[in-house]
Amino acid sequence: MTQGKRSILITGGAGFIGSHLSERFLSLGDCVTVIDNFNDFYNPLLKRRNVAAFAGNANYNLVEGDIRNSEDLDRAFSHGPFDVVIHLAAMAGVRPSLEQPAYYFDVNVNGTQKLLDHILPTVERTRLVFASSSSVYGERAGEPFKETDRVCEPISPYAASKASNELQLYACHYATGLAVTCLRFFTVFGPRQRPDLAIHKFCHLIDAGKPVELFGDGSTRRDYTFVGDIVSGIESAMSYDFKGYDIINLGRSEPVGLLEMVQALERHLGKKADIVFKPMQVGDVPYTYADISHARQVLGYSPVTSFDEGVRRFVEWFKESRAVPV
Repeated sequence: MTQGKRSILITGGAGFIGSHLSERFLSLGDCVTVIDNFNDFYNPLLKRRNVAAFAGNANYNLVEGDIRNSEDLDRAFSHGPFDVVIHLAAMAGVRPSLEQPAYYFDVNVNGTQKLLDHILPTVERTRLVFASSSSVYGERAGEPFKETDRVCEPISPYAASKASNELQLYACHYATGLAVTCLRFFTVFGPRQRPDLAIHKFCHLIDAGKPVELFGDGSTRRDYTFVGDIVSGIESAMSYDFKGYDIINLGRSEPVGLLEMVQALERHLGKKADIVFKPMQVGDVPYTYADISHARQVLGYSPVTSFDEGVRRFVEWFKESRAVPV
């Protein structure tokens, strides 16, 4: 590794956020290793499209494997030692976790422990940046969510697994000295977003002239955060002057209503949505709102992409990508 070049491992690195991180780091000349199992939670060909442009880059290593498999992790760590491990790999999604809770805990908690076991030989060198979730805050309303708030009432197995991860990582830090930063992401969106997530799913339905099912009365609000701002926050978390255990919100701190989100998609698609209202679903939270004062203070984090501009960029990508077969 040449002087000044970082060695970075990204778990789940072929997905939405991971592929944007790889793109950023490779453009800076860093060495990037990705481990991803290309599972069928959504079409794995979409992930292969995400990473296709990196295949010829000498600084990029792709390991197809599962973080629960020690041999797969051995192959990934053979490209180390790593300065930073960015842990994105997880079973995601609130509603699917209600149907497969044991699977979610196996991947998210047991898989994380397997990863920690592989990091510990280089604990003095390696920093772990973990992708947590705003879902750990549970069912809330009104005030911004602060990192110091109690998070002992998650309302889905997915949220419970992420809260468990934060405790798991604190215990590892306390016992070994591993530097850990847990980043609680707030509804990340933008180009390459997973097709099961609301903005992508609604965009597809509106574009196809199909009904759009909204759960609740349309008044739910989410703190949508553009992926470019999340990437900048992650990059800052890799190098800020802190070697302990920290939890940091990464959001935009400007909640957007569900109907406002649909209207933004209509505006940029130039099409009207056929809206069908449905009852709220178990596990869904009505409201998210990030207090980002800690992120501003320690990371210099300052999201720059407005919700409307982010939707415009997403729709532009959607129109370009829908013509590409997978």
